[in-house]
Amino acid sequence: MAAKKKAKKAVKKGLYYNINAKKKRIAKGSGEKMRKPGSKGAPTDKAFRDSAKTAKKRR
Repeated sequence: MAAKKKAKKAVKKGLYYNINAKKKRIAKGSGEKMRKPGSKGAPTDKAFRDSAKTAKKRR
């Protein structure tokens, strides 16, 4: 019997992780720019509300 490979789910880091990573790349001179609010591909208000629900509480 052949062993089945289990599909591993990719763990997403999160919205704020991605925003901070992009800001670091921009600071290093990558030439990227942050998207304006409301533009195509920019995080929506709903995305920010959803990420706030899973945010760790400050100590």
